[in-house]
Formats: sequence, structure tokens, C-alpha cells
Amino acid sequence: MSDTLHPLAQALNQSLEKASPEVFSMLSALGKRLYFPKGILAQGAEAKAKAKRWNATIGIATEGDAPMYLPSIHKQLSGLTPDEAYNYAPPSGRQKLRELWRDKLLAENPSMKGKSFGLPIVTQAITHGIALAGDLFLDPGDVVIAPDQLWDNYSLTYETRMGARIVTFPLFAGGGFNVDGFAASLRAQGKDHKKLVVMLNFPNNPTGYMPTEPEGQGIVAALQAQAQAGTKLVVLCDDAYFGLFYHLGGASMTESLFGRLCNLHKNILPVKLDGATKELFVWGLRCGFITFGVGSGDNAQATQSLLDALDAKVRSAIRSAISNSPMLSQTMVEKALASAAIADERKQKHAVLEARAKEVFRVANEARFKPSWDVYPFNSGYFMLIKVKGVDAEKLRLHLLDKHGAGLICTAPTDLRVAFSCLEVAQVQPLFEAVHQAIGELRAG
Repeated sequence: MSDTLHPLAQALNQSLEKASPEVFSMLSALGKRLYFPKGILAQGAEAKAKAKRWNATIGIATEGDAPMYLPSIHKQLSGLTPDEAYNYAPPSGRQKLRELWRDKLLAENPSMKGKSFGLPIVTQAITHGIALAGDLFLDPGDVVIAPDQLWDNYSLTYETRMGARIVTFPLFAGGGFNVDGFAASLRAQGKDHKKLVVMLNFPNNPTGYMPTEPEGQGIVAALQAQAQAGTKLVVLCDDAYFGLFYHLGGASMTESLFGRLCNLHKNILPVKLDGATKELFVWGLRCGFITFGVGSGDNAQATQSLLDALDAKVRSAIRSAISNSPMLSQTMVEKALASAAIADERKQKHAVLEARAKEVFRVANEARFKPSWDVYPFNSGYFMLIKVKGVDAEKLRLHLLDKHGAGLICTAPTDLRVAFSCLEVAQVQPLFEAVHQAIGELRAG
């Protein structure tokens, strides 16, 4: 271990290596350097507990033992105290919010029960969590395995910012998830790399696909086999659209693969990335979570040491980049999670999105549109993808904008993404009619 590392980083690394040499070997150079300082925040926490007469530690202004505020701002907030709105949140997030999100994970993912995993850490939405995972585990030249249908921000974050390399495999085969292609990619990359980062994004963006139960079992088996072969695997479960399952064309899984990967093998480190952004329909609040699982949970003391070390390193990465996530967003999400009405409210919104998805499934698959496009499998989330025939997808996108006033996303030379999440049911048929017409117009020259 390098003498140039900060002593606190060295101590964290020693603890982590003792608890799990497998996970320690997965850390990037930055991940090994990260530590949480015993500076202002730590001293401020001690003062909050013990400084009963005067507390002159933290960089906020107070009046009457509460954060100072402007009435022109506070009048816009209903039912929140100044402390709930304006104070700094801890780098790892509000404790009660973290506990409520853990309870939510357990309630919605039966396979997590009895497994070893850490308390969720608050992030500035899932994008921030993706970057934090990269900070901890990716060095330049490292390989990230992902399907060929992937969110473009993965490339921007992991390739452009961090110098890693994304290696893709075809997402679909035979009308469903390409389990064999995924396993083959793991084997091929595992021959040349001792460590791999794997991105599992379900429901998938851009296709809106959630694996079936047999496909989920196949994914887990492929990861387990590669771990048994000796490859260290950091498995990122990007569950941004979790819960939005519509079972179009057949039943899909209804829980994250994260729970099935916890305690599966010492060479597998599962990392769950999720948030209130889509699940609670609060995109602009930027409230997400990163949760670490454990490959082997046999030794309770080692498990806790591992989770504590990872927690400290994430807090270090958060503290050094953004200090902490907004208190106001966290308070609002925390209060919503504690509300007795939230379950029924979410069901109502789910029903609205499901009706849109079903209408898209019906219309897009009409036989008369078959000459214009093929529909990629979709059953969940916000999106669906079509593979257009005989025209360039980007030219079609621009033509739809200019001539039909329709906005879609081009994700590949043949592919257009439709966000049915922002379409009313009555708008679905006219939109696809316009796409069909536009393809004919471009073909005609």
C-alpha cells in the first residue's frame, strides 16, 4: 500500500482488504485514495451533540436556533420548518430517508430479505450514483459490459470522463433478452481482464424491456459462472424505471436483480442505483440512492466492515465533489414515503402509464405498419423502440420535426425511441400514423 495515501485512506483500505480482499481488488486508484476526513463535518457533528451553550462550527447563518431564511422564499413552502428546508444534509443523506428507502426496497424486492446489503446512500439522482460507482471502481482502460441498447450517458460518464471502455453485446435474441450473448461477452472479456464492471439497466432505456423470470435466472447464472471462473465483477443495477411493469406480451420480472446477486459469490459486488426521480415522479428533485450488496454474508463482522468502508469512500466522493445532496428534496421525499396515501397515488399513476403502454403496444404492432418498422420487445418503463425500414432514422427524426411537428429520439441509424410516458392515450394512434406517413414520404424522395 502506497505511503503517499492519506493515513485515513490507508486505514479504510486495510479494513476493506481484511473484510474482503476480492472487493478491495475491485477498487480503482481513486477508490483506494478516497477517505472521509475528520474535519469540519465530523467536528460539527460532535458539536451538535455536545455544544449546548454555543455552536459556532458549521457554515450556515442562524436566527433563533434555526436556519436564517428569506420570507419571499419560505412563503412558497408549506408545512416545512426552516431546518427541514435550508439546513445542510449529511453527505450520505438524511438518516430517516435512508431507512425508509431501505424499507421500500425490502417490501418491493422479496429476494433481498435475509441478504446482506448496506443502508442506501442518497445521491443527486441516479446519474450521480452512476458516476460515484465509476469513481470507486473504474480506471482508464477498464471494461464495462453493457447491452448494445444503452443510455448514452453511460458512454459520456464512463468513457469520456473516466477513460474506461464500454463493450456491448446484442440486447435481444429470439424476441427476448440475449442470455447466451451476455454470458459469451462475460467469458470473452474475462479472459483478458481480472475485473469487469457490468451494467444491468432494467427496465431498459431506450427499449423499455424488463427480462422474464427465466431470463433473470439466466443472467444471474451467467454472472455466477464467471465469478466462479475467477473474474471480479462489479454489477451495477440501474433500476431507474423500477416498478413500472406492464407485462405486455407476457409476464416479466417484478423485482430488481440486485437481491439475487447479494450473497451470491465473493467475487460479485452488486450495486443498486435507483431513486425517487421516476418512481415517485419527482424528476427535478434529483433524489437518488446507491446501495451496496455483499458477495458473501457468512461473516457478520467482515460484512459490516466492508459496508462501512464502502460507505465512507462514497461519502468521501460526495463530499469532495458536491458536498451533499439538497436538504429540501430529501425532506420532501422522506415525508412522501412516510405518507399513508403514497401507495394509492403511485398505483393511480402506474395505471395511467400502463394504459398508454398498452395502446402503444397495440398500435405499433398493427400489421399495416409492418412495412415501415419492426417493434423491439418492450413491456415496462417509459419507452419503446422501433427499427425503421428503408430510411435513415436521423433523417426521419428531422422530417418528423419539420413536416409533422413530432419529436422522437434517434438512438441509432435504424432506431427511433418513443417516450410514451409523455403521450396521452388519444395521441398514440396519430403519432404512429405520422411516423408511417413520414417514412413513405422519405422513400418517395
